Amino acid sequence: MESKEKLFGEGVSCIVMSQNDNVVTLLRSVKEGEVLTFTIEDSTCTLTTKEDVGFGHKLALKRIGNGETISKYGESIGVATTTIEEGEHVHVHNLIGVRGRGDQ
Repeated sequence: MESKEKLFGEGVSCIVMSQNDNVVTLLRSVKEGEVLTFTIEDSTCTLTTKEDVGFGHKLALKRIGNGETISKYGESIGVATTTIEEGEHVHVHNLIGVRGRGDQ
């Protein structure tokens, strides 16, 4: 299996697939206070991490209010169960999945 650096390019720490996404997906583990650089469409953006977060997890690109839809890869992946500040970890502790649920 190829290393993450060969797959995504050296120095690439996160990706955003759609301009409608409100989270970034981490391509490596990050530490609190790191400044991540990424592109959305043709724009270069930065994000400061609020906490240590592991590879493959998500960080809020901007403030996401309680009850707002969380979008990743251009698709809804759930709804925020609390306000999530820019740079905070987005995971099961602050979102509820709604895809495929008949009760939501």
